[in-house]
Amino acid sequence: MAGLMNGDHVSPQTKLELIKRNLQEVLGEDKITEILKERDLKIYWGTATTGKPHVAYFVPMSKIADFLKAGCEVTILFADLHAYLDNMKAPWELLDLREKYYETVIKAMLESIGVPLEKLTFVRGSDYQLTKEYTLDVYRLASLVTEHDAKKAGAEVVKQVEHPFLSSLMYPGLQALDEEYLKVDAQFGGVDQRKIFTFSEKYLPQLGYAKRIHLMNPMVPGLTGGKMSSSLEDSKIDLLDTPSSVKKKLKKAFCEPGNLEENGVLAFVKHVLLPLFKNEDFVVQRDEANGGNVNYKDYAALEADFRSLKLHPGDLKASVESYLNRLLDPIRKKFENPELKKLAERAYPPTNKKGKLVSEAPISPARLDIRVGKIIEIEKHPDADSLYVSKVDLGDASGPRTVVSGLAKTVPREELDGRTVIALCNLKPAKMRGVESQAMILCASREEPQKVEPLSPPEGSKPGDRVFVEGYEDSQPDEQLNPKKKVWETLQADLRTSDKCVAQWQGNNLVVSSGQTVTCQSLKGVPVK
Repeated sequence: MAGLMNGDHVSPQTKLELIKRNLQEVLGEDKITEILKERDLKIYWGTATTGKPHVAYFVPMSKIADFLKAGCEVTILFADLHAYLDNMKAPWELLDLREKYYETVIKAMLESIGVPLEKLTFVRGSDYQLTKEYTLDVYRLASLVTEHDAKKAGAEVVKQVEHPFLSSLMYPGLQALDEEYLKVDAQFGGVDQRKIFTFSEKYLPQLGYAKRIHLMNPMVPGLTGGKMSSSLEDSKIDLLDTPSSVKKKLKKAFCEPGNLEENGVLAFVKHVLLPLFKNEDFVVQRDEANGGNVNYKDYAALEADFRSLKLHPGDLKASVESYLNRLLDPIRKKFENPELKKLAERAYPPTNKKGKLVSEAPISPARLDIRVGKIIEIEKHPDADSLYVSKVDLGDASGPRTVVSGLAKTVPREELDGRTVIALCNLKPAKMRGVESQAMILCASREEPQKVEPLSPPEGSKPGDRVFVEGYEDSQPDEQLNPKKKVWETLQADLRTSDKCVAQWQGNNLVVSSGQTVTCQSLKGVPVK
């Protein structure tokens, strides 16, 4: 995709056309025309930091690209307090983490479609919504707004319950005040926001503030029909979904031959792919037996072929999959960073069926207590030829731990006596042939021909030194892993050595605090257990 122009050499009429393109409705178009005669338009788009952003977010992103081409000054508001007020969809303790996740992922989206970030301003709602001035305006507004108007305004946006919380009634008023405090000419959003927009037009002038312009996108159907939602897993494709997951979800997507109604695949082509890839034809790749490839220069031609059954849903889905992966690849690559992986895990911990946080932390290497140990004494188990019983210094104030290991038939005793090793220290103690083992020595292991090599810490390591997976260095491990939760078993499946004999979890190195890596002697690409 070509880089975006900034609107400096675009006529007011062209700017207006760019601003309005693909919108379903505009309230206050005459004001846009007047402002553009003098200066560029100031617009804001807000998103409540609740569920993870998904591919439907490319719909507003493509319009934000249009606004930038028209020279507009664009503010993206991360509405963290709104997220909490909407029936506590974002728990208070997660607001900061959610905002950081949203900022990172939305910046990655904009970069993936060639939007220059220097043209944008990112604002967090709580940075100004907790000020004295804003709070006083909330009280002023509360003295004017009726319960009926507040409930009606939020009907399409705020979760509706039989006995609504006061917070859900406050939500529309806060969104209206945002227009004034962000000092914009216009607010952009989906057509589902229309009642909030008309609420704002009614009440802001009563506070002495100007009525703003409102720009509304159509609502794009989800892949199963209806609104694409973060809470309906099959209705949306997550921005970090793997290519195989994208293929699976698109395969299940509603795309009945010739049916244009509630067709999320067609809608995505119209509102996202064609605008973002407008400098190239939209190519549907087909076998020669099915007519060969077909190029579309506009949506009308594609829709006409689909309606007349000349374009098969399977071919359309395959093409959408290809273009969608082009958009998602840069975002996936960015989130290969261990710190960003950890951010995603912390911002979206497990919830129960009611959406409430569960106390159990997500299964990640952060929960493992892995340390450097030194074997100070080792003997054969009295009742098992395959087991060693060792005393291992793991840095505990209480002294060495007893560790039973199944290495007696694969690693000579003299190679282990006095050796430094890597041990998992927070498994629940377990008796092995009558002797309680209080840790587990980690080894690289090959089945055929059988060979086992204990992992080795970097030179200079001392007993008790923590070992981390890169990106989880500041983690606090569980005091003891719950065996019923299968935490170790789940994580162990992704522990392997690299082609350089470095121990890794999902490709991230095991390291000590200095950043030096944990290794084995010679086994490459084998499991660690």
